Amino acid sequence: MMSLKKQTGNNSGSFVVRVWRSIFRHRLPQTELDRMTTIVSNFFLHIVPAKVHPHALRATFTLGLGVLSAFLFAFLTITGIILMFHYVPSVERAYFDILDMKFVISYGQLLRNLHRWAAHAMVAIVFLHMARVFFTGSYKPPREFNWVLGMSLLLMTLLLSFTGYLLPWDQLAYWAIVVGSNIAKYTPVFGEKIRFLLLGGNVVGQGALLRFYVLHVAFLPAVALVLIAVHLWRIRKDGGLSRPDAGEPGGELIPVDLPPDGEGQVLYGAVPSSSTMVNVQDPDVSLPSWPI
Repeated sequence: MMSLKKQTGNNSGSFVVRVWRSIFRHRLPQTELDRMTTIVSNFFLHIVPAKVHPHALRATFTLGLGVLSAFLFAFLTITGIILMFHYVPSVERAYFDILDMKFVISYGQLLRNLHRWAAHAMVAIVFLHMARVFFTGSYKPPREFNWVLGMSLLLMTLLLSFTGYLLPWDQLAYWAIVVGSNIAKYTPVFGEKIRFLLLGGNVVGQGALLRFYVLHVAFLPAVALVLIAVHLWRIRKDGGLSRPDAGEPGGELIPVDLPPDGEGQVLYGAVPSSSTMVNVQDPDVSLPSWPI
């Protein structure tokens, strides 16, 4: 009987291990090599660099603004999806749906305010993030393209904020559409066509509300999500966040001659090298990205 129980327990334990390995492929990391191989083989972690310089982990350097921006984007996505259950993009119903959220639906006003204030916070934090990147020189080579991606994300953030501002279909929203579409009309050559495309006609009405609704809940979030993924991926490919200046401790780069056939190994042989910046990271002053 005891042997049967022991055998059953071993079988259940081996089943749990098989399930774990089928999902994560690796055990919980115990060494630096385990941590790095876990990162490069995990769908959610592989987008970050396997090793980073301690300089990038200083709270006073990054201020956590990039992480906060990503968190707010996820938070806005969740609260926005919930709000979609109580909102109809119709000129006859939109304003009254907003009033129902305030006076009829339980916790509707709280949910709308969370979404609205998170949107305001995201605009401010993304702007501060870009300012931090500029003033710390994190846009310098080889990160120029990632700076362009960041500026594109700032533009997406502003467009998401503007299109969401129009959805209550009150007087502020109506005249914001009028002003915004008239500004677009002054675009050289294509101004009238752009205005017609935004409004879905020649007047502000149902077509305009529907178009801004689709932009806000589908098109712009999809574009922003792709840009965020590429933005994070480029951080990894560029060797993590910017390193300290050459005059600071650990700021010296180590030149490495890359083999022409791409057979260079990094991460102590964990994966093939795919970035010249990874190869110049000094292993003596680098730390695994996860878990820190």
